[in-house]
Amino acid sequence: MHGKVLLLSQRRISDLVAFCLAYEFEDTFLAVTGAERIDATDFASIEFSRRVYKLVRLASGSPSLAARLAPVPRGNAPLAGDFELFFPIFNNAFELYSLATIPDWRKRCRKAACFISEIWTDLLPEYLLELLSEFDHVFTGLQHCADDVARITGRPCSYLPLATDVLRFAPAGTDQPRPIEVCNIGRRSQVTHRALLADAARRNSFYYYDTVAASGADLKQRTFRVDDPQEHRLMLATILKHSRYFIANRSHVNNPEFTAGRDEISARFYEGIAAGTIMIGEAPRTAEFKRQFDWPDVVTHLPFDSPNVADILADLNSDPDRLATVRSRNLREAARRHDWLYRIETVFDTLGLKPTEAMQARTERLAQIARQADAGLRTHA
Repeated sequence: MHGKVLLLSQRRISDLVAFCLAYEFEDTFLAVTGAERIDATDFASIEFSRRVYKLVRLASGSPSLAARLAPVPRGNAPLAGDFELFFPIFNNAFELYSLATIPDWRKRCRKAACFISEIWTDLLPEYLLELLSEFDHVFTGLQHCADDVARITGRPCSYLPLATDVLRFAPAGTDQPRPIEVCNIGRRSQVTHRALLADAARRNSFYYYDTVAASGADLKQRTFRVDDPQEHRLMLATILKHSRYFIANRSHVNNPEFTAGRDEISARFYEGIAAGTIMIGEAPRTAEFKRQFDWPDVVTHLPFDSPNVADILADLNSDPDRLATVRSRNLREAARRHDWLYRIETVFDTLGLKPTEAMQARTERLAQIARQADAGLRTHA
């Protein structure tokens, strides 16, 4: 690929901790393509323009009239050059209106695709999804919504699984010390949490967990804002590389009313395998999860509410060779299949673009990690 890549990022106006994953995707995209990144900056201006657009769109039924009457948000000048690919990454569908900060993007970009990290079928703002009608392809980080997004946008839409920066998360070696016994972050069961606190006190072990207050109308979220997404991802990777067990559950595991049986794969699974942890929790009950994570012991089932979690940990700890094998196998498969590079390759393949030299170099770095993990597997076979 010889042309330039243009990214549009929300990192300067959307700083929740969960959004750091999408910004890691952007950073990887930039690293392997030399992309130019434009940041949406004036949230108040974008919101004012969006409200005008929505009012006119819903009142008139005309997207073109709404686009003409809505003021252009402040913050970005017209593009100075042409690009081979425009690839904005959105955390959710409600960020799509930031496209208005680059009013000439379609004229300046030969190919255009986008990625929406999280979008649910009962939260589809059609007046915003219509803005994607000029894209060549739309990718979504959740599987169940792809058909509805394609219907609303009139554009091809496909599921692009989440991933992680394996180069950042991979431990120096699968046998390195792991002083943290259990890492339990994000949505959690109070039943399991209390049992883990008691077990850690009994065994004088290191149990790592969030102390940020639960939030949301139902107090089922544990979220906070970050100053620097790269620093946060580095800290998370460091914690997981030093954790023996990592609690990983399907998306919104503590809010079944919201998911309504639509099991989706949360980022935890990609992060956990890349760091070589032993994952315990409730995996998605889907064929897609089994396709992506099709090796033994990838997740040891731990019911969300597990007052007997200490017994489960004791049983696992009784077989150190098995644990070493799980760690090595998880890391190997992450390096082979679940780095952001492989998602970028899917985007390029879909759009008919050639890989860059930097993409090929990253492939070799990942292969080296996989080979090292393979050596660990043979050691414990």
